[in-house]
Order: sequence, then structure tokens, then C-alpha cells
Amino acid sequence: MISGRYTYDAVTRLRDAQLAAAGRIIKDEDIPRISNPATYVQWGPLGRALQNSQRTVVLIDEIDKADIDFPNDLLLELDQQKFIVEETREEIPAKAAPIVFITSNDEKDLPDAFLRRCLFHYVEFPNPERLIEIINVHFPNSQQQLVAQAVIRFLKLREEMGKDKGEAGKKVSTSELIDWFRVLRRYPEDEVLAKLDGKLPYAGVLLKSWQDHVRYLKR
Repeated sequence: MISGRYTYDAVTRLRDAQLAAAGRIIKDEDIPRISNPATYVQWGPLGRALQNSQRTVVLIDEIDKADIDFPNDLLLELDQQKFIVEETREEIPAKAAPIVFITSNDEKDLPDAFLRRCLFHYVEFPNPERLIEIINVHFPNSQQQLVAQAVIRFLKLREEMGKDKGEAGKKVSTSELIDWFRVLRRYPEDEVLAKLDGKLPYAGVLLKSWQDHVRYLKR
């Protein structure tokens, strides 16, 4: 099941049934297993969490990138804290309701029925001070002048992309900043600082689409 509740290994069950029919099942205990479809159920993260007697934390990352039906598949679990194994018709109630964290980059709209069951916390893009902290965590002992200048140049690029594409458009993110700084620190500091004052150095690390490259080259 795409919601992470469980997967059902129908192929293995079919293979075992064919072997049994051909008389090639050696162990007698394998025959009851074949006749019981529940033995072919493999629990997913959410299925295990719902059956855990201790309250469990489940992370569903970037739900907006999932299949369009994925949020609707979660409605029963989120609302009634249970789910049904379709192949066995067994209802699995939650022993202890899990705490479910769901992240989204807001790249597509999610169903209203799903959103009604969620509490929202909007994570704002890091301010310059926070970006410097992030760089220092990933690259300790970096030259602070280089860190500060890289963050300034990065934020300037984000501002330019916002003007070109609007606030809803895709702009460079923290992950691109980290990748970019990893490249910058491979070169002598004086050389990189000089490049940061001019055209954007190593722009291919930051700009991941041809349209963004074209916009940048026209500046």
C-alpha cells in the first residue's frame, strides 16, 4: 500500500501455491502458511507505528511529491486511527495513536479533507545569521569572511530570482547553498572572495534549470 501501512507479497504467495500444487513443498508447516494470506503481509512504517503499544513518531517527508492519491489514503489512519488490510479484511486499530509529522514544499495543492486533519507550522526561510550557522555546522573552521560573503551573494541571487519568478517560483534553497559552499572552499580564499564580487562563481552548482541560467546570463 502506498500509504506505508503495509505491502502484500502476492507474487510470493502465488509461487508458494504453485509449488504446493506441484507437490514440491517439503515442510508440512508451509502448507498452513500458504492458506493464510496474513502471513504474506509485511508491515510498513505507519503500520508498525499504529500497532506499537508505545506512542511512536512517524515522519512523512515531502508529501507534495507523492502520488496524487497518497493523502487520501491516509484519511482513515489520521482520522480514526485504524486501517484495513484489504487482502485479509482485517481491521488494525491503533494501540497507541502515533504522532505524525508531515512535511511539504507546497509544490502542489493537497486535498481539503486531508488538510482539515492537520495542524500547520510554516517554516520560514533562514535569515542570514541562521544561514551562517548552518554553513558553520556543515563546514566547521571555515573562514568567516568567506562564509559571510557567500551567504550575502546567495541571498542576492535568491532576491533576483524572486523578482524574475515571483515569490511562488522555485528559488535556490539551503541545500544548494551547502553544495555551493563545498565547491567554494576548495579554492584559495582570496581567489573566491574576488570572484564573489563579480559574476556568480560556479553558477552551475546553484542554478539547476536552463531557464535560470538564461536569466542569469542576461544580467
